[in-house]
Amino acid sequence: MIPVEAERPRALLAGASRRWVRLLPWAVAFVLCVALLPTTIVVLTADYGLNGGLASALAVAQAAPLLLAVVRPLQAWYVVFVADVAGALALLTVDFQERLLWPFPPMEIVGYVGLCLALGLRERRRTLLLVWLATAGANVGLGFAVPHGTGAKDLLLTILGGVALLLGGALRERYEVQRRLAEQETISEAERGRRTLLEERARIARELHDVVAHHMSVITVQADTAEYRLAALPPDVREEFTSIAATARESLGEMRRLLGVLRNEEAHGELVPQPGLAQIGQLVEATARTVGPVDFTGCDAEVPEAVGLSAYRIVQEALANVVRHAPGAATHVSLSVARPAGEQTDGQREGPGGERLTVLVVNEPPPEPPAGPLEVGGTGHGLVGMRERVRLVGGTLDVGPLPDGGFRVAAQLPLTEEDIT
Repeated sequence: MIPVEAERPRALLAGASRRWVRLLPWAVAFVLCVALLPTTIVVLTADYGLNGGLASALAVAQAAPLLLAVVRPLQAWYVVFVADVAGALALLTVDFQERLLWPFPPMEIVGYVGLCLALGLRERRRTLLLVWLATAGANVGLGFAVPHGTGAKDLLLTILGGVALLLGGALRERYEVQRRLAEQETISEAERGRRTLLEERARIARELHDVVAHHMSVITVQADTAEYRLAALPPDVREEFTSIAATARESLGEMRRLLGVLRNEEAHGELVPQPGLAQIGQLVEATARTVGPVDFTGCDAEVPEAVGLSAYRIVQEALANVVRHAPGAATHVSLSVARPAGEQTDGQREGPGGERLTVLVVNEPPPEPPAGPLEVGGTGHGLVGMRERVRLVGGTLDVGPLPDGGFRVAAQLPLTEEDIT
């Protein structure tokens, strides 16, 4: 017995993006039902000589379920299959011409083929195979009672029904494969973004370790040498400096052990001093020699090392994006320190010590559209890395295309310790 699939209230092609595609099964089912219902009655009565009442009942049972097939094709098939077999048996009670098709007249074949196509779009392979076997079995079984000579035309229902089942099943499986590929691409993109964010956070942690380690090392050296540099230190003060040095060394050891989890074999150059504002000019010059004109307006302000490092990496990644996506475009890089006055974008006023470093990188459209993205050695992870670095110091980032086809990267980084979060 053919197993009944789990209930699926959705209509055929209900997941299509276009409305006319979603309405197409209903339109086809309606046209078949309206066309086949009167045609079946007329053919069974006029050509085959069947009783009008019986012909009408068979026509309704064979055509009306086609509307149900849009939502529940297997249940509709049960009704139509039984009605078609019953119609073939009913035709054995009348004397019809040899030229007429039996056991299944043409209008029954048309409706059955449309039903098989709906089955193929909905049901699994096992169900489709059982449906075809039931169709072939009924067709062959009725062939033993054929009133006239047998021929290949008597197997039309089996042949055409099998083709329709195969075609519908192929279309359904193709759609399923495309849907799963789209889902996997969405999942892969989300995982790629998450991995990029985690990698950038690990990179920031390694760089900040080098910044913090430098200060902790200075504290340790100063505390250890205090008794030699400062004369006549009281014993309690000497012990305090010794405790400070021991605590600083312990903190450095703990930090290095924790950071070991984030390091990997591919990481190089992590123990060298991290770059800051002073190195941005060299970065701009190197970029200008490689891809084209770059104007630079520097800034000599004293900024926290974390802010200087973030500014350097933002400019570095912005220039790398220019190289990749707009080679040869005129680029402007500027650094400036200002004390904002008035209201911020979030409606809050800046405090008296709220100086901010503004990092601005703007490129014009490339002179010629690039044939493809230039794959160069990247230093970060694009906008994800920029946003993470700005968030680290409690700043703001504004990026986006310009009306003329260029691109703008603008970051504001707080300079006072109380504003850095």
